[in-house]
Amino acid sequence: MSPQKITDTEILRQLAEQNIEKVKIAVTDLDGVLRGKMISYEKFCSIIEKGFGFCNVIFGWDAADAAYDNVQYTGWHTGYPDATAIIDLQSFRQVPWENDTPFFLADFRDGGGKDLAICPRSLLKKIISEADSAGYAPFAAQEFEWFNLVDNTSELYATKFRETHPITPGMFGYSLQRAAGRSSYFNDLFDQLKRFGVPLEGLHTETGPGVYEAAITYSEALEAADRAVLFKAGVKQIAQLHGILATFMAKYSESLPGCSGHVHQSLWTADKKQNLFFDKKRSSGISTLMESYMAGQLYCMPYILPMFAPTVNSYKRLVEGAWAPTTLTWAIDNRTTALRALPGSSSSTRLETRVVGSDSNPYLAIAGCLAAGLYGIKNKLKLKTAATVGNGYADTKNGILPANLWEATQQMKQSALPAELFGNDFVAHFTATREWEWRQFSKVVTDWELKRYLEII
Repeated sequence: MSPQKITDTEILRQLAEQNIEKVKIAVTDLDGVLRGKMISYEKFCSIIEKGFGFCNVIFGWDAADAAYDNVQYTGWHTGYPDATAIIDLQSFRQVPWENDTPFFLADFRDGGGKDLAICPRSLLKKIISEADSAGYAPFAAQEFEWFNLVDNTSELYATKFRETHPITPGMFGYSLQRAAGRSSYFNDLFDQLKRFGVPLEGLHTETGPGVYEAAITYSEALEAADRAVLFKAGVKQIAQLHGILATFMAKYSESLPGCSGHVHQSLWTADKKQNLFFDKKRSSGISTLMESYMAGQLYCMPYILPMFAPTVNSYKRLVEGAWAPTTLTWAIDNRTTALRALPGSSSSTRLETRVVGSDSNPYLAIAGCLAAGLYGIKNKLKLKTAATVGNGYADTKNGILPANLWEATQQMKQSALPAELFGNDFVAHFTATREWEWRQFSKVVTDWELKRYLEII
């Protein structure tokens, strides 16, 4: 369970007593990239109540800062005005690798003072509110795999990102030897992230050169997403200090396994004392409520997949035999299915949604998992098929996942279900940004095309 947080008043008093000179504030864009600025302590005090202006281009450009030409919310047609961002004092942290600089997250309001429909953090808060209204307290945790490369940024730009060098060679998962080879970095990740308010349950090497995996400690859903966002940003910053480039691309190399961002989740009673996914009276240990939750995810997944797999690269991870699912399947403790049910004790029983990649925006990934699960409960959905036994890639009777970002985005855009779950404004804006992403990819002449066609055709 999440630790007891101090009150807003205590946070402000603590800052006042520390003679703070500056504060870092940040928001996330639709791709989950942390964007922010440093402000003076005096400026911070002046915006605590009323919020502050943050250029709304944050939702009008892609991960490379190229402006969308196909969205209504903002663009050249609006002049890119400021949107109002509100600091969440409960997100308070101090950045240990920046002399304990105070740090806060913010989210956005629209012109009427309501949560901005297209803000990822606000969307998750909306879905959590729906869970609260139904009497459920959602808990979650995300785990990530990522590649660690020697930081040769100048060389990468010069060679079109082809000259990469992992920090360690070979396929050596769960290796104490490989971790010891970069022990200062490895230990800094564990220790510094904990001081940053992102505690890890575990950290180890994964199979593949320079690959690590970390499991973030379970917490309430919004805190879980905050931790996941700050984990990715924190890892990149700590890595940079060690001369390392950390990448959360879903598929860094065609010849190596991809990188996951699995979401673990469970629903508890409103008082947070009982895990509603656990039923000791059933032989499986899984409650009927958890079964409906899983049925909801399997039903919704083809229509919300871009929230779990948001980039062109995401779908190169979702291929057969690469430790990522391709079929709409569920099973008990099976790593080849889309959903991995993990029954155990009253405190540990949970669902692991394995479709989610490490390149996902944690706010959208957790919102998607939770909304789909709640849909299943609300509509009393039943699992259509029995638990998969053995190879989930071969179990196609319940369907397969969309094969690429364009196909997935069209299913999301054309179905009425996503709008029911997340609202028309979010779906229209988000799918437009994914169509833009596909367009940017489609017009590029790749190395593969040159090698295949230049001489022969």
